Amino acid sequence: MVDSRVAGPEQEQIRRRRQCRACGARFTTFERAEFSLPRVVKRSGERVAFDEEKLRSGLRRALHKRPVKTDDVERVIDDIKRQLSAVTAPEVKSDRIGEMVLAALHGLDHVAYIRFASIYLSFASVQSFREAIERLEDDLSPEMRRSQMRLIDEEATGNAPESAADGRATPETDGGSQEGM
Repeated sequence: MVDSRVAGPEQEQIRRRRQCRACGARFTTFERAEFSLPRVVKRSGERVAFDEEKLRSGLRRALHKRPVKTDDVERVIDDIKRQLSAVTAPEVKSDRIGEMVLAALHGLDHVAYIRFASIYLSFASVQSFREAIERLEDDLSPEMRRSQMRLIDEEATGNAPESAADGRATPETDGGSQEGM
């Protein structure tokens, strides 16, 4: 080995310059630490190895046709893997991973959050589904409220439109008239 240093966008790799002892040719290798992740205990009690591709596939399904960048999805996957590598137990319940995904989707895209939650939480009724949506909308930051459409239309539920204090236009505040429509 001729030289060794930390490399990569997040300093997660080691770059090594090496030289062949037989012919003297130089070449570069990149090394990355491999973390051992705990085994996953499914709801059925079956124990399986953590499958990053299964996580990616679930996120893709939840984010289908949503305006979320691939880099953001990969960041979520890396974050979940980092959280799992910090677990000291040899096993982790699949429910805990589901909660990690829900937490990540909550901040990323609320439509994807509801899609994932509808399967993960196995809603028993339409009312429990509606309650989950209302809780989600209550928890949204003002920035998220401005950047995404509402999940439930107030007119369809019979609720009065919200005031413009949260930054969203209502029929009273958008300057338009309902007459003649």
